[in-house]
Amino acid sequence: MVAGATDEGVCLLEFHDRRMLPTEYKELTRLLKMTFEDGENKHLKLLKKQLKEYFEGKRREFTIPLVTPGTEFQMAVWKELQNIQFGTTRSYQEQAIALKSPESIRAVANANGMNRIAIVIPCHRVIGSDGRLIGYGGGLKRKKWLLDHEKKYSGKPVDLSLF
Repeated sequence: MVAGATDEGVCLLEFHDRRMLPTEYKELTRLLKMTFEDGENKHLKLLKKQLKEYFEGKRREFTIPLVTPGTEFQMAVWKELQNIQFGTTRSYQEQAIALKSPESIRAVANANGMNRIAIVIPCHRVIGSDGRLIGYGGGLKRKKWLLDHEKKYSGKPVDLSLF
């Protein structure tokens, strides 16, 4: 994975092979008026620690400060994504309803796709209304793995019939 942070918090966590990654670099450079450099800061150190705990099944929530520039709607979608509990899923329709905008399913899906902080802002927990896996910038195999991982450590039964 590739991560980026400012002095205020983490602004990027993506899979290294995501096609949108160069676009995300450019967009963050423009929005934050900064450039990316190799290095580390306290937020990246905390991110590494918390991701390790997540992958070990010891962490269900992240407490890392985040920097998420975007439109007001995008930021609302990303904030609502963080309300989806570990080990559970929500449909795009349910996500739109939670945002009090039931007609905005496509806009919600688009904002999910623009999320630059994978796993921490858990857009992988959003699925189709029929229960199938759809739409994940990291790829559907990774989405399935993340959901299976969370189910395994959530104490809830895993229903693999949907996959």
